[in-house]
Amino acid sequence: MSISIDHIAGRMAIISWALLCCSCATYNRQISNYYSQMVNTDYHKAYASIDNIRKLQTGRNRLLYLFEKGKMAHLMMQYDSSNRYFNEADLFMEDARTSAKDIAVGTLLNPMMQTYKGEDFEKYMVHYYKALNYLYLGQEAAALVEARRITLRSYSQQEKKYGYTEDAFSLMLQGIIYEQTGDINNAFIAYRNATNLYLENNDSYYGVPLPVQLKKDVIRTAVINGFSAEADRYRKLFNITSETESLSEGGELILFWENGLAPVKREQQFIFSLTKDGGGNFMFADALGNYHIPFQFANDTDRDNVKLENFRSFRVAFPVYEEQPLYFHHGVATVNNSNHAFENAENINTLAFATLKERFLKDMAVTLGRLAVKKLAEEAVRPDKDDKNKNEKEAMAVALQVFNFISEKADTRNWQSLPHTIHYTRIPLRKGKNLIFLQLKAGQDEKKIELNVQGTGRLQLRNVCTLK
Repeated sequence: MSISIDHIAGRMAIISWALLCCSCATYNRQISNYYSQMVNTDYHKAYASIDNIRKLQTGRNRLLYLFEKGKMAHLMMQYDSSNRYFNEADLFMEDARTSAKDIAVGTLLNPMMQTYKGEDFEKYMVHYYKALNYLYLGQEAAALVEARRITLRSYSQQEKKYGYTEDAFSLMLQGIIYEQTGDINNAFIAYRNATNLYLENNDSYYGVPLPVQLKKDVIRTAVINGFSAEADRYRKLFNITSETESLSEGGELILFWENGLAPVKREQQFIFSLTKDGGGNFMFADALGNYHIPFQFANDTDRDNVKLENFRSFRVAFPVYEEQPLYFHHGVATVNNSNHAFENAENINTLAFATLKERFLKDMAVTLGRLAVKKLAEEAVRPDKDDKNKNEKEAMAVALQVFNFISEKADTRNWQSLPHTIHYTRIPLRKGKNLIFLQLKAGQDEKKIELNVQGTGRLQLRNVCTLK
């Protein structure tokens, strides 16, 4: 049966318009109602609204659903519920595999249609929130298990053998949890691993300078364990000559200040063309000549008959991060007439930008490969000069070209409720009641948060979140 050009054009116009409407908005805009409620600290509404976001009810976005529900439950101090979501997220990430369906939709449509498996730093942050939840619930043994799992996460990350394979903050957290549960030997090992990671990277790791508190912690735990040589080595390295401070009568509080919001992803357009180098190898080059990415056609492709003029213009939709400006730029904790400054512990904003940059060429090669397959499909349905069904085939080629253009979309998904930066400070406590005031500044604006902490003689952990 012959299909008219007008009929094909009309049907494709409807499909393309629907795709265009869906593809214009980034993931952040598509969940904007939830995001606004979260920013305005209306956590209960935000928690409920997640269930009304159709996009988050699909299997491919299940992990994002679990991330957001887990974080909102944590902020609502529903720590049991929070860990139910985070435990499921953990299992999801452990079991996540790239299925044939994922490969197919990624090739034919775009990566936004594939199952979201999480950014590397997002995986580490699940351990952070789970550990805090367990400690708030008084489940120290479970928190200790979470500390050990940070090591397993590091091992799995190191299989990538490039860029961000370990997380210094997670190693510090691991040491803190070990210390909190009385395992000083493993606390020292974790602090030492974190310290050495900083030292191997010129005293700075993804936007965070080596914290002074970490220097003190690695020396103090070395002394407690009787590792005199290690303690002396770090004293000399850090030029610290004073004796390590003993635990105060009421114990100590490690206070984490989660400030601001992590960057969101938007879409950026690149234009690439396919060229040949002197050795006959195919290379993708962008319009500005900044990138040259090799490309290998499939084995069944007749490379000699590839018409480069058909590959002169590729519109590539690629994700880039957009920073969410910080509102508060300074904070200090005051207790018992003593001020305690915060140090940076984790800069998720810097991590996001850096890790995306590290894998840019690899991800761009995959994207260009997908576009090349689409272009070859367009060329395959184009008619020859003497083809009897020339009009119909030309219409199909045009329709496929329009569909490919409209369906091309960057994957702009990410965990939206993560903080921009995590700061921390270690505060000595008196026995009994301690009123701690967290004083935050944003230009002329100030905010004071009051915490009531009972000094028990032990090490405790707390976190405070300011989203704007």
